[in-house]
Formats: sequence, structure tokens, C-alpha cells
Amino acid sequence: MEKKLNIGERLIILQILPKEGNFATLKLIRDLVNKIGISADEHSDFELKQNGDKITWNEKGSEEKSIDLKNKEIEVIITALEKLDAESKLEFRHFSIFEKFKEEENDNN
Repeated sequence: MEKKLNIGERLIILQILPKEGNFATLKLIRDLVNKIGISADEHSDFELKQNGDKITWNEKGSEEKSIDLKNKEIEVIITALEKLDAESKLEFRHFSIFEKFKEEENDNN
């Protein structure tokens, strides 16, 4: 399934992915990191800069990139979002990701 994500959303997804799990989950996470992660070309094109905990980019970073994700990869992201939601740890920065993954899942059911 194709998802359109901008640089900010991709970076946030990378932050919320589980850091541990069983072998199958870790393999999915590795594949997700490879798909969603920022390439060297993108790093240069978007002029990514890190200042402490904050990462900035130019206006090109707002452009969405189509990323083909498998159902299991989407499930990993949704599970991470559901965990944040259950713990009342969702932040405004998670909002667009929640809409693109969790609310779309509800629309498909």
C-alpha cells in the first residue's frame, strides 16, 4: 500500500518505531527504516540540519514522497501509534501520521 509522507512525518515515524521485539518484528523495522529513512541525496536536497534535538529542512521537505509499504509494516506503525494513544503520549506532531495510518485503517474497515 502506498503512503505519501513528507520528511517530518518520516523522521517522526522513525522515532516511534519499537526499539526491541522479536526477530520478525525487528526484521520488519529494519525494512521500514530502509524505506522511510532519509537517503544521502535527500539529506543534501532538503538541506537537513541538526541543532541539538531539532532537525530543520528547506521547503522541499514539505513535499510528500510515495512509499510502498507492506501490510505488516503498516501494522508496526499503527501499533506504535496505538501504544502512544493508549498511554496518552500522542503529541501534535503525531497528528498527521495518526490520520494517515490509523484513521485510514478505520475507513477501510
